[in-house]
Amino acid sequence: MAGQDCLAANDWICGEFVRTRSQELLDAGVQHLWITAASVAAGVLLALPLALVARRWRAAEGPVLGLTTVLYTVPSLALFSLLVPVFGISAAVVVTGLTLYSLTILVRNFLAGLDSVPEDAREAARGVGYGPLRLLIEVELPLALPAVMAGVRIATVATVSLTTVGAILGYGGLGNLIYDGMRSFFKAEVFTASAICVLLAILADVLLLGLQRLLSPWSRASKAVA
Repeated sequence: MAGQDCLAANDWICGEFVRTRSQELLDAGVQHLWITAASVAAGVLLALPLALVARRWRAAEGPVLGLTTVLYTVPSLALFSLLVPVFGISAAVVVTGLTLYSLTILVRNFLAGLDSVPEDAREAARGVGYGPLRLLIEVELPLALPAVMAGVRIATVATVSLTTVGAILGYGGLGNLIYDGMRSFFKAEVFTASAICVLLAILADVLLLGLQRLLSPWSRASKAVA
């Protein structure tokens, strides 16, 4: 009876809402996660070649960084409207838009990471016969990993938040529940979906930090020695 009371009273925190709408919350959370993961993964795949172009031809650095910054300033409603004629009303619109938004963070961090690689390390690798591709994969990217992963973590947390905007097209994951709750002033729906969204962002950041430490065991060793 107490659980029903919180629904009737329209409380912000209501366990009965979570119990009765658990499947809906789960479905929204799963959609939120895959949209976020797809957007960040696509952003990483685009950001790396853009950062390599900007590093290889310094004249291209300004235009590349400028373009990604301009994309980030485009309002989501306008960007999604431009993408709808291409993809139709679909999740692809949201994923593409979020991918473009992530580039401003990812490209800058990828470029900063690559620029931080000591020239001595590059010269030593070339001296033992490393070609450009092997140098990139085995030397530059591992040494650039802290800056790269910092960018991925920031982009992921930002994308978890921005995914909610996809609710305007019906593909916003937890944002769909937040939007519906705001329209009906259903406090428990707004609060619960928002809280789960925050928890997903924190969990994603922690997991990516763990992945970074797993991929760079030498950084842990250097800290232990220090």
